[in-house]
Amino acid sequence: LRDCVARLGDMSAASRACRAAPALLRLASSSHEPRRARIVARAAKGAAKRDASSGLLSGVHPESVAAVSAIAERAQAASERWGTEVTEFLDPALAADARVVIDRMADCEARPWGGYDRAERVRLVIGRREVLDGDDDDSFAALTDASNGCVALLQVSGNFMFDAADHRDFLGAALGAGIERDRLGDILVQGERGAQILATPPMAAFLSSAMTSVRKVPVAATIAPLTDLRVPPPRVDTFASVEKSMRLDAVASAGFRMSRSKMSDLIAAGAVKVNWREGAKPKTECKSGDVISLRG
Repeated sequence: LRDCVARLGDMSAASRACRAAPALLRLASSSHEPRRARIVARAAKGAAKRDASSGLLSGVHPESVAAVSAIAERAQAASERWGTEVTEFLDPALAADARVVIDRMADCEARPWGGYDRAERVRLVIGRREVLDGDDDDSFAALTDASNGCVALLQVSGNFMFDAADHRDFLGAALGAGIERDRLGDILVQGERGAQILATPPMAAFLSSAMTSVRKVPVAATIAPLTDLRVPPPRVDTFASVEKSMRLDAVASAGFRMSRSKMSDLIAAGAVKVNWREGAKPKTECKSGDVISLRG
């Protein structure tokens, strides 16, 4: 897998590569263009709909309303008791929606943490600013400590020289142990040496004994401090392109430098997301600020 992040401004883009994440395009204005929550109670769903109509959840994607409503309730509770709440790992789309809603709330804020600054999947540390900036166990500094914080690092080591494993292989091995996806953060593949997996501390401890193989390769999983995390540096590639339209297939094919027909096939296969959400079509119109991700 590769990771390219491209920013199109005046139809120019930048990309950066990392084996553990999808390729991205971030669109900017151009002078050439005119704890994933499960809410099962009907009462909770009704409350989410009322909040959405009242304005707190306005603008939140329909798929995220229930989960964001639950996160907002936890934020309110943290504010009232002068404490903190930490969500499970959220995907970028859900984290963005949750942060927008919490920013609208009085006396409360949400700070993302996924183990490193450029993490894709993050946990939100929620509370009053005075609490987050404090020096006790509820502070943001304490909860993001490299050795004893809310995100733990699992080093998965094995000999993959003759049987290479990718992101999906390590993710599948972890989920195959019986845990939920929202307990796992980013997975940084390290080639023939294995991978580094970010997880909640309890799940990291569980996987350190439950994860014994990836594909058919025996592995050793050990907990390590976040200071041992090895994140590949970003690579930047700038280019210019002029397109006739802002259709997804046109913009993405230019940004990822492949034919439009091949890009259309990838979009149809579900390999392309817009703003981290599935369901994009080749004719989808892109706009300034959109993020286009390509997996594969």
